[in-house]
Amino acid sequence: MTTPLAQPAASDLARLFERQRTHAPHMARTGVTERRERLRRLRRAITGRREAIVTALHADLCRPRIETELTEIYCTLAEIDHALPRLARWMRPDRVHGPLLLFGTTGRIVHEPRGVVLIMGPWNYPFALVVNPLVAAISAGNCVVLKPSEKAPATSRVIRDLVADAFDPAEVTVMEGGPDVARALLEQPFDHICFTGSTHLGRVVMAAAAKHLATVTLELGGKCPAVVDASADTRAAAERIVLGKFMNAGQTCLAPDYVLVHEQVADALLAALGDTLARFYGGDERTRAASPDFGRIVDAQHFLRLRTLFEEAVAAGARAVTGGRFDAAARYVAPTILTGVRPGMAVMQEEIFGPLLPVLTYRSTDEAVAAIRAGDKPLAMYVFARDGRVTEALLRGASAGATVVNNVGMHYFHHGLPFGGVGASGLGAYHGVYGFRAFSHARPVLRQYEPALVRFFFPPYRGRLHELARRVLRLLE
Repeated sequence: MTTPLAQPAASDLARLFERQRTHAPHMARTGVTERRERLRRLRRAITGRREAIVTALHADLCRPRIETELTEIYCTLAEIDHALPRLARWMRPDRVHGPLLLFGTTGRIVHEPRGVVLIMGPWNYPFALVVNPLVAAISAGNCVVLKPSEKAPATSRVIRDLVADAFDPAEVTVMEGGPDVARALLEQPFDHICFTGSTHLGRVVMAAAAKHLATVTLELGGKCPAVVDASADTRAAAERIVLGKFMNAGQTCLAPDYVLVHEQVADALLAALGDTLARFYGGDERTRAASPDFGRIVDAQHFLRLRTLFEEAVAAGARAVTGGRFDAAARYVAPTILTGVRPGMAVMQEEIFGPLLPVLTYRSTDEAVAAIRAGDKPLAMYVFARDGRVTEALLRGASAGATVVNNVGMHYFHHGLPFGGVGASGLGAYHGVYGFRAFSHARPVLRQYEPALVRFFFPPYRGRLHELARRVLRLLE
């Protein structure tokens, strides 16, 4: 049993913020060499605590080692390794060409740090979704306050110790605690806030940021659909859906929240889903409950929420074709596939964030598009189809933060693609250069050389000089 996190005093938060604000101009002047050295220090700190990270994630979420290695450690180290050789290019000012009217000028865009930024992480991937944005913030030259989730206390302590060893508190520091600490931090006038969590809390963060006119990056959630077309390879679709859905016991913002399957292949997909669950986690409920490869629900509150969603769905006519087992003492929810689900059920109205997978059928691509559009824009949409026309119709018809064709969640590991949502699933994006830009202000700089054409537009507006100016403007239209 992990002990509660210590709660810092409000005065400590204010002093910390002022210390970083004082130090921010120095950080803004750092060059590529200094920023690379900070990234390397962070990398060494992570690799030196690999076992501690794995142990902490197992304590917080009963996470299998390979899942932690892939989704928490590898992706963070890869983010650093992607940034190191590219940072000089990212920091270099972008030259831009101007219109003929501005003949005699040059234009460039300078990427300057936001200043002091706050990164607030979630509990479901409590290491990567704090440290990954930190890589971008450091690359951009910011001072950073990290607020890990109090629901993953073991991981929070690892992050605290890691950061304390790698950075001066004036550069990067960690503030642990619960909702009171989060609220106190949001009262400080940060220059930028990066938040990962629920849509409800995202609105709270955005409202707090608005008081100080701070910019935000919000990585939220939503009901990510997986659409399985009649042309799809149902076995491959089942394997990838099961992996993406049931990794971390379904507590993944990118997990398929529900499946829309063409009625022609519904039976084949359901059979393939059952076979895949048997191969991945065991052929019966007792074996699955004992599997070391399947995680646990984070706390009793979320366990109860999932059980209520399941019980209400079954009471309203849904059927569990597999799973449906709940063990409160172990916080275990069996991987569960539901059929007979209707759109009005609670399980289809809110993000599930657990190992319950509703499977619904559709007859036409237009019907699938309408089903997706009936809800908020999701963080991701997954399309399984061999028919490119179906894929294009879904891309045109339904908006999402990202779309992955014939796989699930793999875009998260692609550093050349922005990671973020749209609408209720998020605002802004990061990863790679997109993270650097999210934590930077694109500052336009225009330099005037002589002669300057602006003299043609000095008042008083009469005479031959201004008649010439009017003719020039007409030519430029």
